[in-house]
Amino acid sequence: MDTCFAGMERNFGFGFMRLPMIGEEVDITQTKKMVDRFLESGFCYFDTAHGYLNGKSELAIRECLTSRYPRERYILTNKLSGTYFKTQEDIRPLFQTQLEACGVSYFDFYLMHALNRARFQEFRQARAFETALELKQEGKIKHLGISFHDSPDVLEEILQEYPQIEVVQIQFNYVDFEDEKVASRKCYEVCRKYHKPVIVMEPVKGGALVNLPEAAQKIFDRLHGGSNASYAIRFAAGFEGIRMVLSGMSTLEQLEDNISFMQEFQPLTPQEQQTVEAVCAIFRNQELIPCTNCRYCTEVCPQEIAIPDWFTHLNAKRQGQPYAMDTIPGTVPSACLKCGKCEEICPQGLNIRQLLLVASEELRR
Repeated sequence: MDTCFAGMERNFGFGFMRLPMIGEEVDITQTKKMVDRFLESGFCYFDTAHGYLNGKSELAIRECLTSRYPRERYILTNKLSGTYFKTQEDIRPLFQTQLEACGVSYFDFYLMHALNRARFQEFRQARAFETALELKQEGKIKHLGISFHDSPDVLEEILQEYPQIEVVQIQFNYVDFEDEKVASRKCYEVCRKYHKPVIVMEPVKGGALVNLPEAAQKIFDRLHGGSNASYAIRFAAGFEGIRMVLSGMSTLEQLEDNISFMQEFQPLTPQEQQTVEAVCAIFRNQELIPCTNCRYCTEVCPQEIAIPDWFTHLNAKRQGQPYAMDTIPGTVPSACLKCGKCEEICPQGLNIRQLLLVASEELRR
């Protein structure tokens, strides 16, 4: 199955979910510079999805990458998101829209997006896998995969039913490695059992492993070495069978930092591994909301509540960091209709409706 990564020496990918922004728009000038630097450094893997940045991610791919470089210079992954189709008849028109938005005639990888137990049933009923396999036969998809957020037994069920799956993308970082809910390690072990190469998402947990609690930061500072991101990404990339680690980068400085340790990748040393474990223990004791700021919830919220921003500010308060509620855009949590749409789409399975009340109450004290 590793043949889908044949010829790729670098195991680091550019995720187009968190880009430099000017207000609500992608900073195209800055993103072009980042794409150029990424390719110059020998990397070539790019990842997007139809809903990223409210549909602007795919358009940024076309403007910053595919319209400027020959097709053989890059590997492009896109995804089929359940938010955008209901029946099998919806899938091909959506797929064509994605090709046109990205400015390509095929995708190197096409993933069934954010699968969990309920969403898998929806994909089955719409014959999404069968349609994707037809598109693969037609040459419009080179490799079929899934991105996954659920328990190991659900992952095993999917891989048993659809052995044609060539790659699995999972959330994988040192905090979630032994987390009972995310179950990174156990999901990784299922992938190894079925000989599926792994793509890692959220290696820095939406930035949470970069902006660490003070006590955790002091432990990393003793190493006198790399950035917080470097330890998190190298942790993920150091496991056998992990063929790609994605990073959503919003500044050129972040890109340069990631390039600095991924061009000549070295796994964590025993001392670094011990330090990561100590940081993980502190991080777990903070009682932080494990939101990764993917913003899927904001796309479906009828009240336009900036849910991840409320959680980010609450986490900052709990860590003794500065926060300012008046900088949170949109509607206040009390406007929540309790419709539950946010919880249906949340990859982390958060009880968002209850957590919004908690965030509002704690931040207003």
